[in-house]
Amino acid sequence: MSNDWTVVGLDSYTNYYDVNLKKDRNEILKTNKKFYHYIGSLEHIDLLEKIFKEHNPNIVIHLAAQAGVRYSIDNPGSYVITNLLGTFNILELIRKYNPDHFLMASTSSIYGNNKKMPFDENQKTDTPLSFYASTKKSNEVMAHSYSHLFQIPTTVLRFFTVYGPWGRPDMALFKFTKNILSMQPIDIYNYGQMKRDYTYIEDLIKAISLLIDVVPPNPGARKNKFKYDSISQTAPYRIVNIGNEHPVKLMDYISELENILGRVSKKNFLKIQDGDVENTWSDNKLLKKLTGFSPTTNLNEGLHAFVKWYRNYYAD
Repeated sequence: MSNDWTVVGLDSYTNYYDVNLKKDRNEILKTNKKFYHYIGSLEHIDLLEKIFKEHNPNIVIHLAAQAGVRYSIDNPGSYVITNLLGTFNILELIRKYNPDHFLMASTSSIYGNNKKMPFDENQKTDTPLSFYASTKKSNEVMAHSYSHLFQIPTTVLRFFTVYGPWGRPDMALFKFTKNILSMQPIDIYNYGQMKRDYTYIEDLIKAISLLIDVVPPNPGARKNKFKYDSISQTAPYRIVNIGNEHPVKLMDYISELENILGRVSKKNFLKIQDGDVENTWSDNKLLKKLTGFSPTTNLNEGLHAFVKWYRNYYAD
């Protein structure tokens, strides 16, 4: 992977969460003279066409989405526009400009309540529990058809509960930290009977950067397909999990955070929310085989890094 790339970023700055947090992130990126920033939405095809025409990217990494399981129940239309129409626009331009590799973010939510653990890329994912997950499943299917029809090398990245500095305020870690520090109760769903495979942000970034150079070959150009490879039989298309491989009980997660913050939380136990998955656990065999890497940051280390950033950013 080149360390001297020109990077082009697009952000719509929606108000789904604090826009100032997004702007402050971008100010860090703008210190790199080879970073070009555009403001706009994926559904605006004219802007996307302008960006592709001007920069003609070798690699396209599609991380944009309307995220959030619970918000997709209240405002499903935004997921149709951003996740379905926006991804369609990206695919149409990739078809036209033919980059070397297309990488696209998906989610562990797509596994639904599959009982076989850990989740591997070859499991069926036809029964998502949330509309958010169903749009990401649709994205995967759309991308596969384009990969097959137009020989677009495509890698789908299934993320498992990413956390760390500069993360999304709608995620549990943000909410827990804010409420514990302000002595407000925290909401604990499914009465705490949940497990998550928490993946630290820097591990995720490293995994993506390594996968850039692992381009799925066309079916006719393959030599050997190892047993657990998810590569398609009809397209240069592969799905790869990126998780920590160590699921953590929700109550243990909260205890670890309380120890770091030096405070005990007030707990409000509630039933499971609609669309929530009870347990996630990533099988990383494929990621390791392709890159030689698997996330290694343990929860204590990752939570310490987040809390340090949070205290500094919000100056409590």
